[in-house]
Amino acid sequence: MANYLLFVFMCFMLIILPGPDTAIITKNTISKQKAAGVQTTFGTLVALLIHTLAAGLGLSALIVKSAFLFTFLKYVGAVYLIYLGCKSMLFILKKQPSSEQADNKPNKYENKSSFRQGFLTNLLNPKVAVFFLTFLPQFAGTGNNAFIEFLTLGLTYTVLTMIWFFFYIKLINYVSEFMKKQSTIKAVEGLTGGILILFGIKLAFESR
Repeated sequence: MANYLLFVFMCFMLIILPGPDTAIITKNTISKQKAAGVQTTFGTLVALLIHTLAAGLGLSALIVKSAFLFTFLKYVGAVYLIYLGCKSMLFILKKQPSSEQADNKPNKYENKSSFRQGFLTNLLNPKVAVFFLTFLPQFAGTGNNAFIEFLTLGLTYTVLTMIWFFFYIKLINYVSEFMKKQSTIKAVEGLTGGILILFGIKLAFESR
């Protein structure tokens, strides 16, 4: 495995760039509290592990080479992002309950929903599959240990993603007093909703 430290540095630079995953984690951390942000992150991490296995087994290559599969995943992912964006935009039109009512209102499906959002947002993005297929081979060998090296690099990227997002969630939670205000939540929901819709539209028109 060549230039591992360079790989770690490049991964970090790519991870901190805002994308759909960051938008979803930001929205859920602010509107649903820290636990939801953590669950969203776990969903993203599981999707990254699946992408890692797919790249190692050559499934990502099949997606990239198959115009139908690439287009199918692209549009499904785009529709899902636009759906989440519209859902966030509609949130600002709803009348919110008082803080006391909100604290007492049970929502046992909240964490499951947050995990699913993080998981599907990442998994249904074919650009992630293309990234793994084009980026990882530059640092992995081509011998008998290629699959192990793919897994090592993919796990490295996943762990770095986890570290960054946990730090990011902690940072958001640190300023939660301001961020938890209803006016701020509505502003963030509206902003991230618009961003997710734009990401969805951009993904829909993305070429291979």
